[in-house]
Amino acid sequence: MIERTDDGPVTTLRLAHGKASALDLELLEAIPPALEEAQASGARALVLTGTGSIFSAGVDLKRLVEGGDAYLDAFMPALSRALEALFFLPLPLVGAANGHAIAGGCIMLESCDVRLAAAGRGRIGVPELAVGVPFPLLALEIVRFAAAPHRIQEILFSGAVYTPEEGLERGLVDEVLDADSLEETAAARAHALAAFPADAFAFNKAQLRRPVRAALDAHGAADARRIQELWASPPVRGAVEAYVARQLG
Repeated sequence: MIERTDDGPVTTLRLAHGKASALDLELLEAIPPALEEAQASGARALVLTGTGSIFSAGVDLKRLVEGGDAYLDAFMPALSRALEALFFLPLPLVGAANGHAIAGGCIMLESCDVRLAAAGRGRIGVPELAVGVPFPLLALEIVRFAAAPHRIQEILFSGAVYTPEEGLERGLVDEVLDADSLEETAAARAHALAAFPADAFAFNKAQLRRPVRAALDAHGAADARRIQELWASPPVRGAVEAYVARQLG
């Protein structure tokens, strides 16, 4: 599900879970240990990228619909753990979106310290509300942290997905590159970040992310219970089922 390549101090983790690296329970559960293993092996910086023309298409909605309450009960905590592991990773993390980075895929990209995207037909955005589901607290806080402040409400409430260039304008990516140079550039950025003293980088990164940690400490438990209720509610479940039938067949 996650392929690993080591190049000196830089480790590349490649999402390789089916055609779209959709976020199902198994992929989410694989993310934290993959990050932990890279750290334990001595990596000083990581690159996160995808396979083919898709970075990640987001939550596997078909699986969510078919799995019912039992699947949802396992899925939501796994989603939180995976996003926390990415966003609060003490090492530098460079995201290289090789194609579509939609919904949860976009949130993973926004979790990175450097966010690169390949020019072309790929789309980026967080259409959760268009699907019918509310944002979990951490997902919303990651978008708030990463995106251009004056575009956040548009990004969240429009349900739109954007071209890489439109994503750049809205702060969802830092740079748009030719697809042929994406991974080389991502590796170069990771090597540059790996050259910083690790403890100093980790301390400053934690400082920058402290407001998100504070929001989770203050509201995370209550919001998680409410999100669980909403995602399991008949209106939201019906909206997701209708979206799946309309868009995915």
